[in-house]
Amino acid sequence: MSRRGENIYRRKDGRWEGRFQKGRRLDGKIKYGSVYGHTYTEVKQKLYPLKVKYASLVLVQGKSAIPFYQWIFKWLDNIQSALKPSTYSSYRYKLEHYILPYLGELSVNEVTTNEIQELVNSWTEKQFSPGTIQVIFQLMRRSFDYAVREGLLVSNPCTQVFLPQKRKQKVHALNKQEQKRLEVVARKAPKSQGLPTLLALQTGMRIGEIAALKWHQIDFETNTISVEHTYQRIPFFHSKLQRTKLVYQEAKTNASKRVIPMTKEIRRCLQQKKKDSKTAFVFSSGLLPCEPRLLTYHFHKLIKKADITGIHFHQLRHTFATRCLEKNYDVVSVSALLGHSSAKMTLDIYADSLIEQRLKIIQPLEN
Repeated sequence: MSRRGENIYRRKDGRWEGRFQKGRRLDGKIKYGSVYGHTYTEVKQKLYPLKVKYASLVLVQGKSAIPFYQWIFKWLDNIQSALKPSTYSSYRYKLEHYILPYLGELSVNEVTTNEIQELVNSWTEKQFSPGTIQVIFQLMRRSFDYAVREGLLVSNPCTQVFLPQKRKQKVHALNKQEQKRLEVVARKAPKSQGLPTLLALQTGMRIGEIAALKWHQIDFETNTISVEHTYQRIPFFHSKLQRTKLVYQEAKTNASKRVIPMTKEIRRCLQQKKKDSKTAFVFSSGLLPCEPRLLTYHFHKLIKKADITGIHFHQLRHTFATRCLEKNYDVVSVSALLGHSSAKMTLDIYADSLIEQRLKIIQPLEN
């Protein structure tokens, strides 16, 4: 027979049910779990190890029995106002595709270091890059940090997780012959199709920055371009019919907001284009900025004519940086032109571009 306080009772359908405390919900109320059996003894035997397990979890991990998916969305909602729409969209996409399918239904205090380590290992097996793994992992770590600060967890289960070492990605830039062929083709194309490619090659601007460029940001007197905004397509989560949306927003960091001198060619091309422009944007679609995908479409047509394969638009930015470093321009200035947060970041990315300079240092030593 059941005893008082055991939380075991007989149901109307004749089965026995035992209840155990799993922890606390978001509103502070107790969350219960249940086991079932045909006899009192069967349920009691099932119930005991679960009571021990969850009592231990509460003691070691914390009292939070909130489903992890609820908690991580609560954390994301709390920080949303501090994020740019594109950053929020990126975070949510990663949560929904790489984390929640595996951990979402567990309670916050059930997510252990072992579960997280297994998930990280599965990403490695799927050949996610170490950089991608670190970005996704940091979302989990930050949400658990918040749970610890709120008193829901004793410690962060991410602390003892081992991540794969980040491998240095080699930057791929056009060689000088490829760049020359592409510039020739771009100059022959209509301004709306060829000029974005020339801008990227001669200023290092990102495609979103080029798409968002307005005429008031171009100063023909000082011969400069002020980079202030970006225009990009991001995932959209509030409609089943619309999966993405275009967002016009401020440049992603303070360093990204920068002033870039124009080459004579870029100045001349922009002056010619402005004569025919009827909108605030340099590259427009109606009254709106030009869709970045359209700029990419024109770019692929240009590289096909230039007999260049296997490159994407962002490599034009890499090409600009590589040419600057090959000419021995100081790294601090190149970093500022690219909108990097530090010269160290520029060196980390483009160190291999300095191989010619290294050879020039070594060759005299042979004599």
